Amino acid sequence: MTDWAGRTAAEIAAAVRERRATPREVVAEHLARIERLDGRVGAFRAVRAEAALTEADEVGARGDLGELPLAGVPVAVKDNLAVRGESVRVGSAATPDTPTGADHITVARLRAAGAVVVGLTNVPELCVFGTTEGVHGTARNPWDPARTAGGSSGGSAAAVAAGMVPLALGNDGMGSLRIPAANCGLVTIKPAHGVVPAGIGDGDWFGMSENGPLATTVADTRLMLAVLADGGPAPREDSGALRIAASLRSPLAGVTVSRPYADAVREAAGVLMRAGHQVRRADPPYPASLGVTALTHWTAGTSVDARDLDRRLLARRTRVHAALGRPFVRTAASGTGRRALRERLEPFFAEYDVLLTPALARRSPEAGPWHERGWLRNIVADSVYSPFTPPWNLTGWPALTVPVGTLPSGAPAAVQLVGRPGSEAALLELAERIEALRPWRRTAPLD
Repeated sequence: MTDWAGRTAAEIAAAVRERRATPREVVAEHLARIERLDGRVGAFRAVRAEAALTEADEVGARGDLGELPLAGVPVAVKDNLAVRGESVRVGSAATPDTPTGADHITVARLRAAGAVVVGLTNVPELCVFGTTEGVHGTARNPWDPARTAGGSSGGSAAAVAAGMVPLALGNDGMGSLRIPAANCGLVTIKPAHGVVPAGIGDGDWFGMSENGPLATTVADTRLMLAVLADGGPAPREDSGALRIAASLRSPLAGVTVSRPYADAVREAAGVLMRAGHQVRRADPPYPASLGVTALTHWTAGTSVDARDLDRRLLARRTRVHAALGRPFVRTAASGTGRRALRERLEPFFAEYDVLLTPALARRSPEAGPWHERGWLRNIVADSVYSPFTPPWNLTGWPALTVPVGTLPSGAPAAVQLVGRPGSEAALLELAERIEALRPWRRTAPLD
C-alpha cells in the first residue's frame, strides 16, 4: 500500500484525480498518523475522524473529481475560522462550544476544490501571542518538541511539519503565519490586504489580519493560495532580475539577531545572486515609534475581539492585553499610524523590489504554560524572538517565509521576503529558486 502521509498536496491531488488513490484511503492514512503522533505534538484541538471519512467518500463520488485542484487532500483549519458542524473556540474557555452552521469562505473554497477538513488546530487564546498553549492544549515544534511551535497558527504549522496533513489554513495579524512557519520549517505567505477573504474575529484587527496557507513546498503554497484567492494571484511569472535589499536590522530597537538567522539571510542572498538578482545590503527606514505603533494596534485588536466575552474566563495575560488596548481602539481604527508607516517605507520599496530579512531573531521559546505567566513576560518573549513580522501587517503588504539553514538543535532556520502589493507571485518565484538550490527536509523525523 502506498503511504500517502508525508506526500505533497500536489502529489496527492494528482493521484486522486487519476484514480490511483481514493480520498478515503488518503484521509484514513493521515488520520492514523494524527492518532499516532499528536499526543507528542499537540497540533489539534479537535479531530474530525468520522466526519472526515464521510466527506472523503463524498469527494470521491463527485462528478468533477478529475478537475479538482485539491482532490482528496487532507487539510487542517486554524481554530478561529468556522468549519460547519464544529465550534470555534479560539483557544479560550470564554467562547461558546456551539457548532457553527456554515463554513468560513476560505474553508468553503478549500472544500469546493476537493479538500477534506480533518480537524481544527490549537491556537493561543484569541490568537494573541507568538506561542501556542492554553486550556485546549500546547502545540510543540515537531523538529524540537521542547520548543513552542510558535503562534498563533502554531497548531496548523505543527500539523503540517509533522506530516499529519500536507496543508493547513492559518492567518496572520502580527506574524501568526510566518512565526510558526519559520519555527517549523514550512513555507507560508501572508498575502497583501484584499487578496484572500479575511473575516477573522471582529474586524480583522483593523484590516491587518490575513488568511493564508501553510505547506512544505513552494508549489503547494502556490496551489493553496490560488484556491484561497479564487484563482489568483499565484501563477508562476518570470520577474526578471529583481533589486533585493538584504537587511539584518531589527524593526524593534535593541533586538539583536542570532547567528543562525543572520547566516540564513547571507545564504539566501547568495542563492538569489546566483539566480541573477541584484542583492544589496540596505536597511528600511523603520521609525523609532514602530514598536509603540505595533503594540497599540496589537492590544487594540485584542480589546475588540474580547469585547463580548466573559473576562473572568480569560487568562490573565489576555485580560491585561485587552485592557491595555481599550484606549487605543479608535486611534487604531482610524488607520493613521498604518498610513504613516506606508508613506515612510514606500520610497525604500521604490528603490528595491523585495526586502530580505531573517524570519525570526532567535529560536522560539520553550514549550510551556505561557498562558499562566505574566503579560510582560509574554510580551518580552514574543518581541525578542519575532520582531521582523509586524511591520508588514501594519502596511498590509505581502510577506513570505521560507526555510533556509538550520539551528544548532537541528531545527530549521528561515528568512522572510517582503514586497509591494501585487508581488505575491514574485515572492513565490524567489522562494522557489531558494528551494531549488537549497532544498530542505519537508517533515520532522518523528517516526
